[in-house]
Amino acid sequence: MQHILVPIGSTESAKNTLQYAIDFAKNIDAKVFVFRAYSALSKAGTIINIDAIIERETNLYLKTMVSAVDTKNVDVKLISAKGSVVDSVLAIDDELGIDLIIAGARANSIKEEVFLGKTAGSIVKQTDIPVLAIPDVYKFNPINNILFAFNSGIVKSKTALHPLSFIVKQFKSQVNLLLVKTPDYKEEDLILNDKLKDLQSTLTVTENATTFQGVLEHFQTHKPEMLCVFRRKRGFFQKLWEKNTVLKQEFHTSIPLLILKG
Repeated sequence: MQHILVPIGSTESAKNTLQYAIDFAKNIDAKVFVFRAYSALSKAGTIINIDAIIERETNLYLKTMVSAVDTKNVDVKLISAKGSVVDSVLAIDDELGIDLIIAGARANSIKEEVFLGKTAGSIVKQTDIPVLAIPDVYKFNPINNILFAFNSGIVKSKTALHPLSFIVKQFKSQVNLLLVKTPDYKEEDLILNDKLKDLQSTLTVTENATTFQGVLEHFQTHKPEMLCVFRRKRGFFQKLWEKNTVLKQEFHTSIPLLILKG
C-alpha cells in the first residue's frame, strides 16, 4: 500500500481527515495525494479564463490545508482536477494507482443526519477502490482490533482482502470475523474463503435481519478500533445504493470504517 488519496472538502473536519491520513501514511511508509475536484461554467464571449482562476484558487486551498497540518515528513502531493469527483478519482487511479482512499465520514453539509456525504458516498458506490471513512474529530491510533462483518464467506475477487491483509500485517491487528446469517442466506455463504480464514483471530456467527443489525448487536462485545465491511450488491450497503448520501439513521459508527469491494 503505497498511494493514499485524500479528497478534501470545505469543512473543518477536512483538516482532521487529512491529519489522520498523514498519520496513517507515516505508519505504513506511504505517499499521500491530497485531491480536490472543481468545475466551472464558461460564459460565451468572456475574455477571462474562469477555469484558470478556479484552478489557482483550488491549488491555493489545498496548499492552505496542507500547511495547517503536521506532515511529519510524509511525501504529500497536491492534485486539482476539473470535472466530477468520481471521474477525476478514476483518472488519478489509472495514472498513479491508488491503493486506498481516506475520506471524511461527514458531508460538506450542516445536516447532522448525514454520515457519508455525496463525495465519499459516490466514491464508495461508483469505484472499486477501497475507502477508509474517518468520523469527525477522530484521531489516529494504532489499529489493534478490527471487527470484520459480512453475510457471506464467499470472496470472488482475488484482491478484495489485500487492504485489510496489509493493515493486519502492518499493525499486527486482531481480526474478529462476524458472519451474519441473514434471512436469504445460502449454505455456501457459511463456508469461509481461505483468505478469510487466514485473517481470522475469532469467528462469531449470528442471525440477524441485516448485516448492519449484526454489527449493532456485537459491536460492544468486541470494542473494535476499526470496522470493516464488504461493498456488495447483496450485503451491508444493500439498501443504500439508491443514493450517494448515506444517512446516520441508516448507519453510524464512531470509529474508522474500511469498505472493501466484495
